[in-house]
Amino acid sequence: MNAPLDTHDHDAPIFAPEAFRLGADEAALIDKARHFGARVLAPRAAKHDREATFPIENFHDMHPEGLLGICVPKQHGGLGASFRTYCLAAAELGRYCGATALSWNMHVCSTLWTGALADDLEMSTEDRAAHNARRPLHYRRIIEDGAIYSQPFSEGGAAAAGAAAFGTEARPVDGGFLVSGKKIFASLSGAADYYGILCTERAEGAHASRRNTLYIAVPASAPGVSVTGDWDPLGMRGTVSRTLLMKDVFVPESELLMPHGVYFRAATSWPHMFLTLSPTYMGLAQAAYDFTVAYLRGEVPGTSVKRRMYPTKQIAVAEMRVMLEQTKALWFQAVSEARPNPTKEQVLRAYAAQHTVMENANALAAKAIRTCGGQSMLKSLPLERIYRDSRCGSLMLPWTAEICIDRLGRETLYEPGERDD
Repeated sequence: MNAPLDTHDHDAPIFAPEAFRLGADEAALIDKARHFGARVLAPRAAKHDREATFPIENFHDMHPEGLLGICVPKQHGGLGASFRTYCLAAAELGRYCGATALSWNMHVCSTLWTGALADDLEMSTEDRAAHNARRPLHYRRIIEDGAIYSQPFSEGGAAAAGAAAFGTEARPVDGGFLVSGKKIFASLSGAADYYGILCTERAEGAHASRRNTLYIAVPASAPGVSVTGDWDPLGMRGTVSRTLLMKDVFVPESELLMPHGVYFRAATSWPHMFLTLSPTYMGLAQAAYDFTVAYLRGEVPGTSVKRRMYPTKQIAVAEMRVMLEQTKALWFQAVSEARPNPTKEQVLRAYAAQHTVMENANALAAKAIRTCGGQSMLKSLPLERIYRDSRCGSLMLPWTAEICIDRLGRETLYEPGERDD
């Protein structure tokens, strides 16, 4: 039976399973995330944004739903989501609370990178055996105890963009490493149980090299770990991304999330791993459009006046729909192509998709505010939060909007090794 003409499903899937040819299992997992976002995240989002507090209860509620282990392989008790499935699920969370979705990504990557992505990488027999022996420890913490991992990346220099070795260093000692350094904009700082730290393994007198990047879990409770600074930003206020400091923190070798040197191999052969910030902004783009349609139809609670009959509003919604569909199509193609050793065209498309999502999410939010008018700027409605959150995406390393444009231009015009004499 057809739905009545005057109803509109504002919580319909961003990527309809039939239209995007999703498998039944994939669609069901994404649907789980969508319902969780609408039921759990949406009612709490405004409070955490206003107070700049971390939504720890959202993560606690994810545990029984299995969402903390969405990318933990099934043989280890997780849901075993692929890269694409995770991205589509994260987009659904992003439309209801951008800060939670972005922080959740920092947690999930600790399992995605060590799970499905690592399984695609070439490793020596010894490295593969060591990795398979170590990773169940991390998975058990998440699946059984609800442990939360994070992934502090930025240091304020070129390392997070892949242009230099990380300044945070791990000095080899008996039984493990002494880790020292600083991570800025460290999402989940003060909330995570373990920090998945990217650092440079550097013995006494050795040269710092990107090839020696270690990916290691630093317990939040370890002596020498501290969190400092305030958190009062424009947007993504609920991520609580304060500065993380480490001073001679002893970390046993059992806490390695990847074997020695494997992260560098991943970064160079599995570049789509750096696309995982974009799902949050794909969700925010959808949220801006959804709000506009509901507002003009008079279906936003507290705003019952319909405005859909005005041609200027109809044109604006049509233009927003065109931009949204363009964004969705490019981004879906890019996340569907994620794999080891992608072609040059696939990498360029990933850059283009990242840039498009990060810029168009905010463009759609800005157009939504102009179209809906002054009332849409009130903090009692979600649009102004969507606007502020969406403005932050193009700034995020390692693939900022500027870096994507730079690489697109250079890598289109130059083949590897080519120079102008």
